Amino acid sequence: MASSGEEPRSSSPGRAGTGTELSPTADATQLDTAEDFEVLEEEEEEEEEEDLSELPPLEDVGRPPAPPREDTQAPEQGGGEAAEDPQEWLDVLGSGLLKKKTLVPGQGVDTRPRKGQDVTIRLKATLEDGSVVEENPALTFTLGDCDVLQALDLCVQLLEMGETALIVSDAKYCYGAQGRSPDVPPNAALTLEVELLAARDAPDLELLSGKEKIELANRKRERGNFFYQQADYVLAINSYDIALKIISSSSKVDFSPDEETELLDVKVKCLNNLAASQLKLDHYEAALKSCNLVLEHQPGNIKALFRKGKVLAQQGEYREAIPILKAALKLEPSNKTIHAELSKLVKKHADQKNVETEMYRKMLGNPSAAGTPGKCKDKLPWSIPWKWLFGATAIALGGVALSVVIAARN
Repeated sequence: MASSGEEPRSSSPGRAGTGTELSPTADATQLDTAEDFEVLEEEEEEEEEEDLSELPPLEDVGRPPAPPREDTQAPEQGGGEAAEDPQEWLDVLGSGLLKKKTLVPGQGVDTRPRKGQDVTIRLKATLEDGSVVEENPALTFTLGDCDVLQALDLCVQLLEMGETALIVSDAKYCYGAQGRSPDVPPNAALTLEVELLAARDAPDLELLSGKEKIELANRKRERGNFFYQQADYVLAINSYDIALKIISSSSKVDFSPDEETELLDVKVKCLNNLAASQLKLDHYEAALKSCNLVLEHQPGNIKALFRKGKVLAQQGEYREAIPILKAALKLEPSNKTIHAELSKLVKKHADQKNVETEMYRKMLGNPSAAGTPGKCKDKLPWSIPWKWLFGATAIALGGVALSVVIAARN
């Protein structure tokens, strides 16, 4: 954390997700906490997976290393000093928004790290005016898991072991339109000086202790919360999905009852926040599935009930949504957000029933509500009351019967 607004942040060696510049800030609002309904109120104002495999791919994440262009000097051919020749820059995405240049060559292409490995880098980040906003002598993260800035995730996989490189990135692949208070302004491009120090295979999930698995899943969940607050819901979903895969992975280690309980708690938080992200992207079936998974473990989970009601409402299933929101309101009668959502749904449901009623009348040949006896009288003033008809019929039948009797006697 920066000691002042003017001094650069300096982080002690450690993994991303534990308070470094590339992880969620320590005071970031957690989606699944007591403050969660503040987030939900924002959703209400806006009028807000299918398998996650059907989600749009993460932008440019996980692409295989780009081959050196013919007009670009390959990293292994670079000299020990940075040259000013623009041809030495590698345009990583072909858009000019993310470029890399080798300052100190590495040990060869075969030493490049692979996606899924844990890598350790030395990092120095500066603004265009030269202000240092981050220095970390040993930042460790899982390559390709979006634990860090996209600029790093995309470019570190192009580094050779021991290579030092300069990365110039547009704000799109750093802190975006929101920046990072107080030292990174909105829409700020960054220059990153990076040295690849180590790369090793990630630990086997089956061999993690309960404590290690909880810590790892929580880091991914917190990264998802960071992306949610940045309004990057696709990357948020990616992080929550990774956390859930960690929690659900098989294990060869026995966990204590307390660890099992804590893992379930982390799972429920991930599913709840996953549903919130899916709602933002209008992935209603996926959000409904996430809510149902929460309710399987905790039938009285208010957030899951609320979001399930919202999903059903978005799908026009007001009759199903209303009792679910009523159940949530019964658990927390003072919740203003649920009150407002329920009132809105009741009105929409009434409007929907009126529309359906009118549609059925038209289908049955009664285009208006003029099907009542009173209105029939207005339309047919000449119609004979039924009592008169009954009396006349009885008299006629009596006359016929009398005529038959007289004829029989004659």
